[in-house]
Amino acid sequence: MQTLQELREGKLQGVKKLQLSENLNIFPEEIFELADTLEILDLSNNNLSLLPNNLHRLKKLKIAFFANNNFTVVPSAFKECKNLYMLGFKANVIEVFDEDILPLSISWLIFTDNKIKKLPKSIGCLGKLQKCALAGNLIEELPLEMQNCKSLELLRLSANQLQNIPSWLLELPKLSWFAFSGNPCSVEKSFSLENISYSDLEIGKLLGEGASGEIYKAYSKDLQKDVAVKIFKGAVTSDGYAVDEMNAYMSTGSHDNLIKVIAKLQDSKRLGLVLEFIPSDFINLGNPPNFDTCTRDTFDSSTVFNIKEIEKIVDAIASASAHLHTKKLMHGDLYAHNILINQENDSYLGDFGAASFYDVNNSSYEKIEIRAFGCLIEDLLNLCSDTSSKEYENLYLFKEKCMNENVNERPLFNDIQLSVR
Repeated sequence: MQTLQELREGKLQGVKKLQLSENLNIFPEEIFELADTLEILDLSNNNLSLLPNNLHRLKKLKIAFFANNNFTVVPSAFKECKNLYMLGFKANVIEVFDEDILPLSISWLIFTDNKIKKLPKSIGCLGKLQKCALAGNLIEELPLEMQNCKSLELLRLSANQLQNIPSWLLELPKLSWFAFSGNPCSVEKSFSLENISYSDLEIGKLLGEGASGEIYKAYSKDLQKDVAVKIFKGAVTSDGYAVDEMNAYMSTGSHDNLIKVIAKLQDSKRLGLVLEFIPSDFINLGNPPNFDTCTRDTFDSSTVFNIKEIEKIVDAIASASAHLHTKKLMHGDLYAHNILINQENDSYLGDFGAASFYDVNNSSYEKIEIRAFGCLIEDLLNLCSDTSSKEYENLYLFKEKCMNENVNERPLFNDIQLSVR
């Protein structure tokens, strides 16, 4: 992170990224002196509520973040920023989102945790929009014009006030990662689970941290074995409410490729779950998307699989996903970075932060998730060491079916599972 003093002294000339967090109340004019090089501007964690109307002077600006500020209106200052593709206003107090204020270059919007009631009809003009995070707002309905967002792949609508999920949304040709729990129209389910007292647990090292909480290794004195404990943050995250994630976890039941949920944490100050402890030789299959890939996972340069290893992973995740959809549960975040594997390519599908229950009579939700599965297959095939085999060709054809832009023509998980086997 840089400082305002460095900026004013001209020490930041030529930088491509600027990050300032100094309780700023006013946009520093000195930023315009970086116009020839600045691509990423991060003014999160300040006290800003207004932006200058001449931001287009930052002619190379691609990414702009203003999380945790005091904006009540989405600024209209970005309209002429022709290279801007990522814009974030997470955790402000935005109520108003006016028409025609965004450049058509936008592919990634983040408005999580605001007070937006209505989206502009002009959002339908954003033909390049791939990723849209709107969880934790007050949105009651989506504009019909949004059906023109044909490139939209990831959509977070959890924890809003939606009265229904429109049918056109379920027909978007590329929608793959969709979360919509915690709305009036959501299918609400609750599940009972054995309780374990927090005092029964000897909390150990931190194993991992995500948007919704932290996972620790622990020892259960009652069960006399190691367990994993997920402590939820309790706030609205990019995926939705913690209680919805808990209910999703508790509904999963038993499956070889899902982490077993043992108990619910009994503690008035902490919301949490006790999970099966997964040995340390299991690692994440992939890494989350980055600024460049937007919706697609990334992988270490050394990652490579042969076709048999890929088939094993694909079959396991198809089986786990089929199991979830028998319970009418959509994972919502079916990605390699949410899959754990070991040296033998045994695998677990985890992280239910974006999971949502859906209507029993509608297979469109499963077919949306099928496209995410197709993206996973495609990513793995890109890491394959033997691309000339018949097995590779077959799996490639499965992938094509999964990613068919006609949602109705995609297979279901049980179909794919049987085909791979």
